[in-house]
Amino acid sequence: MSPLALAAILFITLPLATLLFQVLAADTGTRKLVRQNLLVGPLAVKEKLARSRSVDLSEIAGRLAPKSYEAWLQRLLNRAGRPAKMPLARLLVIKPLLSFGVFLVGILFVASNPTKVTVLSLLGAVVLVYFAPDIMLDSRAKDRQEKITLELPNTLDQMLIAVQAGLGFESAMTRAASTGTGPLATELKRTLQDIQMGRTRADSYLALAQRTEVKDLKSFVRAIIQADKYGISIGNVLRAQADELRVKRRQRAEEKAMKIPVKILFPLIFTILPVLFIVILSPAIIGIMHIFSNSAF
Repeated sequence: MSPLALAAILFITLPLATLLFQVLAADTGTRKLVRQNLLVGPLAVKEKLARSRSVDLSEIAGRLAPKSYEAWLQRLLNRAGRPAKMPLARLLVIKPLLSFGVFLVGILFVASNPTKVTVLSLLGAVVLVYFAPDIMLDSRAKDRQEKITLELPNTLDQMLIAVQAGLGFESAMTRAASTGTGPLATELKRTLQDIQMGRTRADSYLALAQRTEVKDLKSFVRAIIQADKYGISIGNVLRAQADELRVKRRQRAEEKAMKIPVKILFPLIFTILPVLFIVILSPAIIGIMHIFSNSAF
């Protein structure tokens, strides 16, 4: 057989043999994935795989974290409004990963300059990065509690107007939640959802107070539960609570105003007064220096 004919046969048979080998020796995992894609769709398969990985990591992080610390984080997330982008499982996974990443980066600097200062700085940075999400969540929770405290008197006034117009307490709460835009409206909507799901009203109100941990809201919840238990008029309770909360809000504003002189004392002493003394006394000091320098000659 001539070399040209042999080359033509090889040029035809080799690609066919390679294609046949790839089809017959295909990976079973790939075939299984293709079959799952055809049955449930590729997005569902990807979500399932991602969910399984995240569940494994969250389980490991949950076992490593102390139960008391996990419960404290749960309360912190409740006070912060349970951010959708930061659930408890993800938070438990992100915190050690961030600390480990900072530790690996810090090891490079410590290896180049191994001193006590660098080692202590590395340990401090690791601890700070580990608790940084907790600090951010605590700040967000305090801001949210303050917003709820400020919104509560106005919300009670809206509910009082609705009750006086003939609506029931839950209908008045629904109207206040639908017209509101702050965190208090969100918590009221969740409370109404708990009631619609079959939870008792007392338990739903107590859950509202436990989630937010706002003192004024706790007192309001206690008053509502007692009024519902003993048959007291809801309108009178709303009016009394709204008046009391407005007085408390005014007292808190007066207290903050009285704290302002104390808060600006240290910035005034250490930043403003030295600059003011330099501006005022510099010409006099320069003139005195010129006088003594001329008298010396």
